[in-house]
Amino acid sequence: MAKAKPSMNVVFVGHVDAGKSTCVGRMMFDGGAVTEQEMKKLKEEAVKNGKAGFEFAYVMDNIKEERERGVTIDLAYKKLVTDKYEITIIDAPGHRDFVKNMITGASQADAAFLVIAAPSGVQPQTTEHLWLLRTMGVKNLCIAVNKMDAVNYDEAKFNSVKEDVSKLLQQVGIKADSTTFVACSGLMGDNIIKKSDKMAWYKGPTIREQIDLFPAPESPTNLPMRMPVQDVYEITGIGTVPVGKVETGIMKIGQKVKVLPGRTGEGIQGEIKTIEAHHETLPIAEAGENVGVNVRGIGKKDIARGDVICDAAFPVPIVEEFVAQIAVINHPTVLAKGYTPVFHIHTAQVPCQFIELIAQIDPRTGETIKENPDFLKNGDVAKVRIKPQGRLAIETQKENPYMSRFAVRDAGATVAAGVCLEITKKK
Repeated sequence: MAKAKPSMNVVFVGHVDAGKSTCVGRMMFDGGAVTEQEMKKLKEEAVKNGKAGFEFAYVMDNIKEERERGVTIDLAYKKLVTDKYEITIIDAPGHRDFVKNMITGASQADAAFLVIAAPSGVQPQTTEHLWLLRTMGVKNLCIAVNKMDAVNYDEAKFNSVKEDVSKLLQQVGIKADSTTFVACSGLMGDNIIKKSDKMAWYKGPTIREQIDLFPAPESPTNLPMRMPVQDVYEITGIGTVPVGKVETGIMKIGQKVKVLPGRTGEGIQGEIKTIEAHHETLPIAEAGENVGVNVRGIGKKDIARGDVICDAAFPVPIVEEFVAQIAVINHPTVLAKGYTPVFHIHTAQVPCQFIELIAQIDPRTGETIKENPDFLKNGDVAKVRIKPQGRLAIETQKENPYMSRFAVRDAGATVAAGVCLEITKKK
């Protein structure tokens, strides 16, 4: 069976209460992916929880605690078919303490909508979200200026938000003039799927139209197969089912694979038995697809979130240390040698130590400003040497860009983000 449409992962990111889930829920409903009946049930539930108006958000927020608190905690995935693509929508949390889930979401995305509420505009976390999207390699971005209904569909308000966000885009090195800004209201359904009749001044696309305007993701099927594990489920009648996105290469039934680092760092051998996506069984899964797999020879104890299922003939390297280029985003004081925060790389979380600050770099030219700086502060870009304090699978940007990016987190904040340039393999 030929795949009818290319698949694309689209992530919705934004500050808590910007209305991400509502935009997505509205799109699913207006696009016919959620029935009137389901919507009626969700509406009743929202009212019962004292959250009237949250019914669209409930489409994505499927955990009971989230419905009661009205915030998105974990990543939610939904499927949507547009004219051009088969879309997996990832609704990423905006809450501070949930950024680590968002990092995983961003690292799986081909395109992103940054949702900003028109009444509140740019928030402290907006810069962080932009840095993360950029570092995670999300090239295609659209800014959704949501809640236009709350500012009486005012063009001046939209323009002032656009101006503020454009300044931030410039700061993180994203071209503002080639970034689309959509004026919308998830709650009222303006410019989500249906063109709004309340903003004659707005000439741009709807959210749904914008999805099809994003260029098709380049599929890195020529690289070795890598699937970082997002979650591991036990499914009756099947057994252990790791779930994740095939980042690169092609996964085939019968393929010999290795799970790395695994519990030992040596890796465990197995063979792909079944591949499933959105409840369909597949013979192969290509880069970009979110799948669940059953691997012969791999049990529940052998595999966990953060492991990588890879081609046994081309295993992912486990590193002794590595050299990376990082951008310091949000450190409370200064970053110095010996600092040991948690690195988030693909779906893994590993404490790593900065063992050498090699050089501070001018982000615009890539030239060295200063050799061996004593410390780094917010806004600095530098080349550094890092030693994992646990087992870490990572690749260089040159070998496999999809497996080279990481975010650095400490005490609930994203301190830095970066990309791996050179590795020293574990002996």
